[in-house]
Amino acid sequence: MKTVFKRKKISGILGVLPQSEILFEDEVGNYTFPEKQTLRLKKVMGYEKHCVVKESTSSSDLCIAGLEYLLSKEMIVKGDIGAIVVISATPDYFMPNISNIIQGKMEFSNSVFCIDISQGCVGYLHGLASAFMLLEHLDNKKVLLFNVDTLSKKVSKQDRNSYPLIGDAATITIVENDHKAKDIHFCLYNDGGRRNALIIPAGGSRLPCSPETAIMSDLDNDGNLRSLDNLKMNGTDVFTFVQTEVPPLIEEILVYSGYNKEEIDWYLFHQPNKFMLKKLAEKIGIPYEKMPMNIVENYGNPSGASIPITTVHNLGDSLKDNKYNCCLSAFGSGLTWAAMTMELGEMDFCEMFVSNL
Repeated sequence: MKTVFKRKKISGILGVLPQSEILFEDEVGNYTFPEKQTLRLKKVMGYEKHCVVKESTSSSDLCIAGLEYLLSKEMIVKGDIGAIVVISATPDYFMPNISNIIQGKMEFSNSVFCIDISQGCVGYLHGLASAFMLLEHLDNKKVLLFNVDTLSKKVSKQDRNSYPLIGDAATITIVENDHKAKDIHFCLYNDGGRRNALIIPAGGSRLPCSPETAIMSDLDNDGNLRSLDNLKMNGTDVFTFVQTEVPPLIEEILVYSGYNKEEIDWYLFHQPNKFMLKKLAEKIGIPYEKMPMNIVENYGNPSGASIPITTVHNLGDSLKDNKYNCCLSAFGSGLTWAAMTMELGEMDFCEMFVSNL
């Protein structure tokens, strides 16, 4: 998909974090590898700590906590909302949708359009594209875009490939029409032929969860213990995919939007780990200081919420008074990769909220 969205803007972003932070050093004993070997990954990958929800916390809980905060501070008005879009790979239930749960619990109008989209790493760009399209049919109403994942529940704590970098989070983005906004350029690609590089094998209709799928073992003979109920990531395949597909994508989106690399103030990318982002910046030819890569060390990789979490953490209040030319890009499960150029700034709010969940 390749298109241009006109007269649309982001007017606010809220990051929503769980209260619990776990240090990387406190978990090295979970793995079958020597501790010294595991600790060497800290600097290379950018591991420091990650945020995880309580066992009793669902994805909708993080969304509602953030929404209650916005309403209590009068940062949004219920009557202004025409649609609720939720992007998540970790729904509360197979049905009903998280968007319907939010609409019901928070008593939004019955006429509010509610939709959930199942998507992981590229979820923010999927969500923005969907919100932009919905705005064509909402008159002067706004879209509440939620990106949320509680993937720590689906990753084995004995899997050194994945567990240290997983972080739970939600974000709420307010998207609205603005006749003065610059054009937004968007490119997205998919290759389902490589879908097994990031997969949770059991839990769906193909292989329902059972006592057998919950058995922990070294499935790939790589020293990591996981079950079929857990996320499985082929790190080598994912790294190759990112380094192969993303650089030409960024070249394409810059040409398509008429920017050169130097005219982009910030490259706000999905946050797999610091090592991968450094290699990606080098290959594209982007200065490190223009591509934030500090989210895994502070929160863990929050899946589809990583771009807005990156934006809040690194730009925050500066987005209230300033405007920046930004290139957003995400890549991962699907396999899917996408990029978007847009102007960000003069927002009503851009901040982080730590819940008690």
